[in-house]
Amino acid sequence: MIIVDGQRTPLEVHNFENLEQIIEKVMADTSMHSRIVTDVLVNNEAFSEIYPHQAEDMEASYIDRVEIISVHTSEMAQSITRELYKVVSLMATAGRQVADLFRQADDAQALELYSDLLEVNRDFMNMVGVLRNEFVADSAMDFDVSLGDLSSLFSEMIEIQENEDWILLADLLEYEYLPLVEKTKAIVAQLRESVKASVKKNSHG
Repeated sequence: MIIVDGQRTPLEVHNFENLEQIIEKVMADTSMHSRIVTDVLVNNEAFSEIYPHQAEDMEASYIDRVEIISVHTSEMAQSITRELYKVVSLMATAGRQVADLFRQADDAQALELYSDLLEVNRDFMNMVGVLRNEFVADSAMDFDVSLGDLSSLFSEMIEIQENEDWILLADLLEYEYLPLVEKTKAIVAQLRESVKASVKKNSHG
């Protein structure tokens, strides 16, 4: 038995060699082209808890039931934009804290928080990459300029970190990084509205 989003399909497990073939067949259907798989249950167990990323290793002879759960790409994008806004807000808060700590000569704590800030920025860039092409057409140039400026600024900040010029690093955070984050936050808010409109359109389509 193969179930997709709560509906039983005409596909039968015994017609396939392994779980990978089953998933590929389901995803090849035109109805799945704008959807993302979020969960796969095999014999009522989460697949990720059995063979993470090894679908080809699960032979069909051991499978009685496969359930595939998916969401529309725009719904997934909406979840990502909610997280994006949280992340960019965290970037602003952490940037202020790091700058203050460097000015207070609390270098050890500042560097620890600064390392976290770098990681948050990397996560932000990765999350944005998922949405860039499909949902930012109206503000693509502003979006790309803002991301490019963030990337360039962090490259400069890493060089300053290597020279251990903490006051200069604090200045960059306060006078260049924070205004840029606020600008990026406004663009993320615009992106969030674009995604909401797409979700609404799909739900009525």
